[in-house]
Amino acid sequence: MVANLGDSRAVMIGASENGEIKVVQLTTDLKPSVPSEAERIKKRNGRVLALESEPHIQRVWLPHENRPGLAMSRALGDFALKSYGVIATPQVSTHQITSRDQFLLLASDGVWDVLSNEEVAVVVMKSENEAGAANAVTEAAANAWREKYPTVKVDDISVVCLFLNKRLHPQPRM
Repeated sequence: MVANLGDSRAVMIGASENGEIKVVQLTTDLKPSVPSEAERIKKRNGRVLALESEPHIQRVWLPHENRPGLAMSRALGDFALKSYGVIATPQVSTHQITSRDQFLLLASDGVWDVLSNEEVAVVVMKSENEAGAANAVTEAAANAWREKYPTVKVDDISVVCLFLNKRLHPQPRM
């Protein structure tokens, strides 16, 4: 079972029946760009819009003030936007772990805004241990930020990687 708020993401990485990399996204990124999330916020008189300097990031704003500019639609403790549709209700999902599931990776939007699930899976598959995987994903995301958005500061990047089978199963083909 996975409960999620905000824009961090959990993915399960493993092997498909034919030995290819298989990635299952366990959470939904709960951002103002998700139509149902934006609709809830707008119904409560919150505003959803992007800054000219960051057109790729939708944010939640107070009705008549250009603050706080929250880049997620669900959060714990965001009292300023609570009355305007930002809620603390998590999305809950389940995933039955199988012997083919090899890695569970949790990461902040600083990773997912610049790398796909599949790109992250390839980085993790090349790693020898959990700390090495987390560091490699962090480095890949930081490099991708600098390449894709050279005029924007690199977002915060947090990564946790758990090896479920400690390399007991053959690696999927990349």
